[in-house]
Amino acid sequence: MGPGVIVGIVVLVIGFFAVLWFFGTYNVLVRLRNHAKNAWAQIDVQLKRRHDLIPNLIETVKGYAKHESGTLEAVVQARSKAVGASGVANQAAAEGELSSALGKLMVVVESYPDLKANQNFMQLQEELTSTENKIAFSRQAYNDAVMRYNTKTELVPSNIVAGIGNFQKMELFELTDKEQREAPKVKF
Repeated sequence: MGPGVIVGIVVLVIGFFAVLWFFGTYNVLVRLRNHAKNAWAQIDVQLKRRHDLIPNLIETVKGYAKHESGTLEAVVQARSKAVGASGVANQAAAEGELSSALGKLMVVVESYPDLKANQNFMQLQEELTSTENKIAFSRQAYNDAVMRYNTKTELVPSNIVAGIGNFQKMELFELTDKEQREAPKVKF
């Protein structure tokens, strides 16, 4: 065997391993992206549950707090905006506004002891609190998945595969307003 044959074999072996590395890295990026998309779907499920609870909460409060129509309308408008939001940043902003409106509603409820004692309201409040906790957990899981994906797309040498495969950076689900960062206080 001559030196040309040995060089040819070495080039083929290196080429073979480069192709294996490329496909392996590509598959990891696809897996991470799909994991992040699944995590977003989990947030979406919890947000829909939250959106579905709010009309029942409004109707229950409306029966007791007839003079609070401005607060109730603000919650309805914020819910409508949140339901119609698309994209991670828009969804996060709309959900932050909804959380703020719900927080104001809960402050109003403090003035109505009969409402706070209403069994239906107490059940809705418990479901809403549970849903808020699930949203926070889902948001954390989503942001963790996005961070892993974004890190992989930015690290050398996998960033080469990410560039070739057009793997775009994903947005974190962040609350930008300081007031939105605080969890709504639901106390009865």
